[in-house]
Amino acid sequence: MFIEERHQAILTWLNEKGSITTSDIQEQFGISYDSAKRDLRILEEKGLLKRTHGGAIPLHQIAVGRPEKQTIRDIVSVKDNYYSIALKAVSMIKNRDVVFLTSATVCLFMAQNIPDNLKIRVVTNSIVIAEELRTKDNVSVILLGGEMDNKGNCYDSIAIETIKRLRFDKCFITSAFISAEFGLSIQRTSAISFFNAVIDSSKQTIGLYPKEKIGFDSVVSICPVDRMNIMITDWDAAEEDLKLFDEKGIEIIVVEKDDGDVESK
Repeated sequence: MFIEERHQAILTWLNEKGSITTSDIQEQFGISYDSAKRDLRILEEKGLLKRTHGGAIPLHQIAVGRPEKQTIRDIVSVKDNYYSIALKAVSMIKNRDVVFLTSATVCLFMAQNIPDNLKIRVVTNSIVIAEELRTKDNVSVILLGGEMDNKGNCYDSIAIETIKRLRFDKCFITSAFISAEFGLSIQRTSAISFFNAVIDSSKQTIGLYPKEKIGFDSVVSICPVDRMNIMITDWDAAEEDLKLFDEKGIEIIVVEKDDGDVESK
């Protein structure tokens, strides 16, 4: 196979599976580790992918729209990195904490894994997360009101006014993408004031960012990255991206793949 054909096959793999590792390339094409790394470097230099710690992910410059009626319950499979980040986030919650969980897949995983012996209060703008927590006797839920969108979430002025009357020990948030330069970013302007109100009301802001969201920009910036205190990410996040966040004074927690341990940077 010519190198151009191999590169095209790598890009096809990425489009179909969402990520590729150097081990995948070695096994699939029978080449050395150094050759696999060189392939990824060449493709990154051409602007065709983004390298991560152990491989690569597709290059997304701008977030693309998702189906309007898709909710966070519409999950066909559990991604290991999302799940590991959620478990680490849950472990940071203390008894009697008041926490905010934003409408996101990773926060739904958090809600599903809150232990029965942890007595807390959860505030959320997601009807799906509220429903998940409804039957947990140890969790008191405040569901933010207002005009609900067709995904079951509230971001409007009524929700914002309620947020301003609350105080959280911790808020757990995420967004479409995040970069050191553009900050936390999303596709629509409607949620900017909501997210900033949540951060203003929180003693500690914890960002939940799998590798797929790091180093890219969506259309609209919510706020600079240094409004976060902590960012939890996964084992495949690119070191150069994490270094930029570290320079902004953000504590970086990297969840490891194999044993569930975490490394703090």
